[in-house]
Amino acid sequence: MQNLKEFWLLTIDVWKNGVLGLDIGKAVAALAIFGAFLLFRRLFSHFVVARLKSLAGKTRTELDDKVIESLEGPIRFVPIVLGVFFAGEYLELTGGALTLVENLMRSLIAFTIFWGFYQAVIPLSVLLKRLEKAFTPELIDWLIKAIRLGFVFLGAMAILEVWGVQVGPIIAGLGLFGVAVALGAQDLFKNLISGILVIAEKRFKKGDWILVDGVVEGTVESIGFRSTVVRRFDKAPVYVPNAKLSDTAVINFSAMTHRRIYWKIGIEYRASIEQLRQIRDGIEAYVIGEDAFAKPPEVVTFVRIDSLNDSSIDIMLYCFTKTTDWGEWLEIKERLAYVIMEVVDKAGSAFAFPSQSIYVETLPGEAPEIFVPPEKEKAKP
Repeated sequence: MQNLKEFWLLTIDVWKNGVLGLDIGKAVAALAIFGAFLLFRRLFSHFVVARLKSLAGKTRTELDDKVIESLEGPIRFVPIVLGVFFAGEYLELTGGALTLVENLMRSLIAFTIFWGFYQAVIPLSVLLKRLEKAFTPELIDWLIKAIRLGFVFLGAMAILEVWGVQVGPIIAGLGLFGVAVALGAQDLFKNLISGILVIAEKRFKKGDWILVDGVVEGTVESIGFRSTVVRRFDKAPVYVPNAKLSDTAVINFSAMTHRRIYWKIGIEYRASIEQLRQIRDGIEAYVIGEDAFAKPPEVVTFVRIDSLNDSSIDIMLYCFTKTTDWGEWLEIKERLAYVIMEVVDKAGSAFAFPSQSIYVETLPGEAPEIFVPPEKEKAKP
């Protein structure tokens, strides 16, 4: 009986102090409280978020709707924080355990707050869009990314301070570490600064068609901190370092005001002067009269007899279309080609093609035949 009594006393002691000096019963009850808040999380999120969305839907602006939608994640996290708080309160902790739970609570609260700020930056960034008149959209995107990274940094600092970690010495150490890193990451910082210069100079923006000589031609998809993504016309993405875009000549076709047509039209040498004039005047009349082409003095337009080539008389056509759209430009060129063929045909002339003429001044006379001696027969054995 004495042994059973000792066993019972040992069991009671384990029950009261078995888990880090805590009562097992209270620990189980605290877990039950936390579990109840996890179950309550669905109801809380459903009713609270639904109510906030309903209130936001009654306003005229869509900004508050987007803010509530972005904050749905942090709001769903609130019951977890409450569950930790009430479970800790029920345990009635003291000493180091109490400090641990309090620090955990402060960390969770700081995490929730800065998570909300981080999420709210995107919908609130529409307010920054008003600055696009002074800054480029790409620069605004960079500013939004910097603000979000700032909230991440501040949140990390707040959590570290809660746990007694001194942030000041860490920042000072990071400064020294940053100098060492900068020496080995010069290309990274060069690309970062080059990206800022590209955006500040407004060389191009997302959606522009650019040509980087010897590198890539395509449509700008995004401008990042280190590189710019240019999608080629075969849909393959090319990641170009910003330093190369800053140091290399970049042609921005999307910034064109007009598209050029520059042709050399070869006419046969059999054409008379009158036919050449008729062809030249007919082409010029079409270009000047057609609404699809830009007119002088806005642009220069030339239709001139340009050169006497080896096998053709060349007419130079130099003009610009009003549209910069490639598809429309191709259609205008096609119609122009049809008109030129009709003009040349009506003039009674034709297009030249590469050819050579051989003139023989004299024919061979009755010259004596060349004597070719027969081969010697081989001696018979």
